[in-house]
Amino acid sequence: MSLQQRRSDTLAESEIFHILGNDRRRAIVQLLASEPGQVDVSAVATAIASQEVRGDDVSSDDTETVPNNLYKSVYVSLQQTHLPQLEEDDVIKYDSSAKTLRRGEQFDAVYRYVDGEHPNDKRLLLSHLSLSVLGLVVIVLAGFSLPVSIDPVLSSILVFLLVGASSLYRLLS
Repeated sequence: MSLQQRRSDTLAESEIFHILGNDRRRAIVQLLASEPGQVDVSAVATAIASQEVRGDDVSSDDTETVPNNLYKSVYVSLQQTHLPQLEEDDVIKYDSSAKTLRRGEQFDAVYRYVDGEHPNDKRLLLSHLSLSVLGLVVIVLAGFSLPVSIDPVLSSILVFLLVGASSLYRLLS
């Protein structure tokens, strides 16, 4: 099986751990998660070098002046090692002529392991909150004996079944 065929599938957990086992690759994933669209490789190198000087989380917004030799070291290691590996694993799409990167097909699968939160978790939580509020509204209307055209118990059961099905889907995905 060729490398291209294998990369069209999802990454194995061991491959994801190998990808994230390096601080600089992990920083690239974190930067791409916080930046919409394309990111310049020079901005990534500057942010990572700044992080290595400060010793805290990587951020493209808070970069201080870094020693030129450290910047060059980071830039070269990104070009020669980290970007090719992330591109090979389809975590990023790297445009070598424009020196930019963007998220690849496997980005979300890898990012899930960086912070333990899936990018769609907020949407899921919002849908659960909406369904729960809807269920409570139906129960409150039934408590006030207001005329409701549907059975409040049945509608509440349906709402909570939707919440459960959504949770089960997220758990299994």
